[in-house]
Amino acid sequence: MDTYDISLEGMFFSFFLLLIPILISYYLNLKLISSTVESALRMVIQLLFVGVFLTFVFDLNNPFLNIAWVFVMIFVASQTVLKNAELKTRNLLPLLTVFMAVTNYIMLLYFNKFIINLNDLFDARYFIPIAGMVLGNSLKANVIGMEHFCSEIQRNENRYLFRLSMGAEKTEALVPYLRKSIRVALKPTIANMATIGIVFLPGMMTGQILAGASPLVAIEYQIAIMLAIYVTTIVNVLLGVLVLIYRGFDDYGMFKKEMLRNP
Repeated sequence: MDTYDISLEGMFFSFFLLLIPILISYYLNLKLISSTVESALRMVIQLLFVGVFLTFVFDLNNPFLNIAWVFVMIFVASQTVLKNAELKTRNLLPLLTVFMAVTNYIMLLYFNKFIINLNDLFDARYFIPIAGMVLGNSLKANVIGMEHFCSEIQRNENRYLFRLSMGAEKTEALVPYLRKSIRVALKPTIANMATIGIVFLPGMMTGQILAGASPLVAIEYQIAIMLAIYVTTIVNVLLGVLVLIYRGFDDYGMFKKEMLRNP
């Protein structure tokens, strides 16, 4: 079954929908008009670029180029996590990028080898889109986890210092905040898994159905990708907070507030 193409008229009606949030922002003085228009324009430009580039990448299907493009995705995702968590990138970005790269590459190879059973583990049609889904879904959790950890440390600074003064090691004193940050960060992903299929139809499943795949095949892929997303998310959040613990505290166990964009 062929997928229906969206005409220029259809795209016009898509952008016409933006009038709704713009009018709401105008009448309620939300001051979101400029950011809404800017975000929409950036989305269009970025997707046009990615669409043209991925057409070239898919046609070439070079494993080294595929790996390099995924690394660019991981690097940008790491920057985005730190920026949205209000953290400076200088000391955190290199280590976070390396950790996220290791986690995501291992998951991609595992997924393509043992779940899909591909002959070419770096096939662009699978390697890049799956990387995008895993990264995109774990990105928000990373932001929540690292931001929550920083806010909890600052909010409970006296309690943390008391534990240190009573002889606790830095890692031991930070474990409760690490544990809570991971739980908070994973709540959206767990909620998505619990309601998937009943409350909403996720993107991968919907895309495959629209492309003509059997709903049962689409369900198999969706189950597999959701499990991969959940596992990668919890590992990425854990590693992100551990990077923050490693780089964000001095030799005396004091949190370096200069790591924050707005201390």
